[in-house]
Amino acid sequence: MFTVKPFKIDVKQTVLDDLQARLRQTRWPDAPENIGWKYGTDPVFLQSLVKYWQSGYDWRKQEAALNKYPQFTVEIDGLTIHFQHIKSKNPDAKPLLLLHGWPDCFYRYQKVIPFLTNDYDLVIPSLPGFGFSSHVPVTDDGSARIFASLMNDVLGYKTFYAAGGDMGMGIAKSLANIYPQQVLAIHLSDVGYPTGMEDWSTMSKAEQEFGQFIQGWWYQEGAYAMLHATKPQTQAYGLNDSPAGLASWIVEKFNSWSTPGGTIEDHFTKDELLTNIMIYWVTQTINSSMRAYAIDNAAELASSKKVNTPTGVAVFPGDAPTPKEWAERKVNVKRFTKMEKGGHFAALEVPELWANEVNTFFKSQAGK
Repeated sequence: MFTVKPFKIDVKQTVLDDLQARLRQTRWPDAPENIGWKYGTDPVFLQSLVKYWQSGYDWRKQEAALNKYPQFTVEIDGLTIHFQHIKSKNPDAKPLLLLHGWPDCFYRYQKVIPFLTNDYDLVIPSLPGFGFSSHVPVTDDGSARIFASLMNDVLGYKTFYAAGGDMGMGIAKSLANIYPQQVLAIHLSDVGYPTGMEDWSTMSKAEQEFGQFIQGWWYQEGAYAMLHATKPQTQAYGLNDSPAGLASWIVEKFNSWSTPGGTIEDHFTKDELLTNIMIYWVTQTINSSMRAYAIDNAAELASSKKVNTPTGVAVFPGDAPTPKEWAERKVNVKRFTKMEKGGHFAALEVPELWANEVNTFFKSQAGK
């Protein structure tokens, strides 16, 4: 028996006051002049973001905007799961589960809600270990079991669609492989990456080039993931204690993983960046979110196996340049699209473009 409870975000004023005190007392490190993003987070941008956080950002306004959509919590497998459930007025609407990744949260999908509610009942959860869910990460397979139960046992959807990227990709693949009768189709913005263990003689030239790209990417950009997978507790002390440090850890990824070209503010507003950061700060989930990497790293997962469920794949220019041949190794590709704009957080960066692509794919699968 599941007890679904209405949920409203209502952060205590003492938490916000403490945040302001910490921001005022930020101890800034030195930095080479005009270094920009070369060594990581741009000090000029971060100082401007923190200044706005202190004097211009209005959490209560953002909190009210998030609370416009119905939110709930329910206990599944001993964990509290937070989720938004936005029902369509269309009697023929299909249920669609939207799964986020790191370092974002359920906020990733807030801008796509108006574009999808004509055709879908939307279920947008906080992954275990993230946001307003329990501070206990679980594997892709564990999350798949939780979300299958949420959709089926709690909400009564016997079949559904799922879409996601990053960690959400892994969970969507696990859902499709463990519950093929329930999951009608999935849509992904990535499908997984070469590990170096593949037999290159079986790979196309495009796949080999992709493998070389990923190897180079790990050397240049992958240090955060190795830390998360091996020593997440080490950096958690600083990130959970310093809002400026937390912001630095997160915004660097939003800068690196958005549409190439322009500045970070060409892709995201300061309000959007800070609202995502605030959800980590007020829930104190940066540690559990990072620990999710270590949990998955030590497990044999259904998400590592090829998916036979119909799959749509959209590759965004700010994300890994996945070739179609590689996608076909990992999933049952029914639609493959190279997008013109967007990156790792495409649903937040280019919401209408992302929503139209997802909608086009799922409508092509309706009735099959």
